[in-house]
Amino acid sequence: MSNRLLSLLTEIERALVASEPAPDGGTWDTLRLINFAQGLARLTISVKSAAHVTSAQGSILLQSFTLADGSECLKANLGWQGVEESATYAVYAQAHTDWPSEASQIAAKWLGGRQSEVKVPALDEGQPTDAVLEAAS
Repeated sequence: MSNRLLSLLTEIERALVASEPAPDGGTWDTLRLINFAQGLARLTISVKSAAHVTSAQGSILLQSFTLADGSECLKANLGWQGVEESATYAVYAQAHTDWPSEASQIAAKWLGGRQSEVKVPALDEGQPTDAVLEAAS
């Protein structure tokens, strides 16, 4: 599952750039931290302005773990700079899981929270992925 952790993090980063290539007239500036042993990855997201001033925007923390039934799960915790609340989304590894689509949806939810500054409520972890993401829409 550790390869899935890194690939999902990469797909989320790509989706951010594809969705908003010039945030606030600048460029995305990201920092990745990955601990494969603990199943954790963090994408710290900033925007670098044309004047080379960097402003923190928030982060996406991914956690990979095995559920009690032996199935795999990746949990994404979305946080925004200056917003106390965060949003949590679970992606369950199943044969039909479309990982690039899941990454795009996570990136879109993070961008939506950043742009609207609306506090997205944390959702029940037991919900299927589609229901979790629809509930946050």
